[in-house]
Amino acid sequence: MEDEKQKVKDQILYLLKTQGAQTATALAEQLCVTPMAVRQHLQQLKTANWVAYSEERRPLGRPVKLWQLTLQSMEQFPNSHADLLVDLLRGITASFGPEGLAKIIAERSQRQVETYKATLASLSADWKQQVRRLAYLRTQEGYMAEVIELAEPTTMLLVENHCPICTAACSCQQLCSAELETFRAVFGPRVTVERIEHILQGDRRCAYRIREQPVGSLNPGVEG
Repeated sequence: MEDEKQKVKDQILYLLKTQGAQTATALAEQLCVTPMAVRQHLQQLKTANWVAYSEERRPLGRPVKLWQLTLQSMEQFPNSHADLLVDLLRGITASFGPEGLAKIIAERSQRQVETYKATLASLSADWKQQVRRLAYLRTQEGYMAEVIELAEPTTMLLVENHCPICTAACSCQQLCSAELETFRAVFGPRVTVERIEHILQGDRRCAYRIREQPVGSLNPGVEG
């Protein structure tokens, strides 16, 4: 019984992580349980400081509670040994200076580019299929990534609902810049890659707009 309750709580956290703020009723519909059961779980999660709510007024009726994750809830998702990584970054900076740290990050990014390219090379030249495979690879690395198809056929969103290195990125934002440049290097000039949502800027996720370039254009894109 306790395992089942914990499973529902984990599912609530996952839905709030991947879909953003929601009402208890909306969560209940997706989990096929009663709104009352979801509210009980939400209250317990609130007591643990993993979720919080804000009230939103609607045209009719009483204000509704929109539940969302707190910063502390990040502990419930993979963090790639956050404290250890932060200590390593500080140690590298102390020993080799900012230039040494930048060089190490650049070398890591280059290895990532080579790894991603090698995997994507087995696919067709369809860039959309390659974006989907990259999302799969990033999910395996803990980023809870997904691809969102847009109405515009030449554009897709690559969304990362979680950042397993967020703690380290807060102290070394070169990691975020390197991620953007890695994606651009993987796909090359055939598409532009623009970051339009950023966890470190207060957004709930990181999102990259990937747009096919017109034939003959080599604009590498700009960061949002």
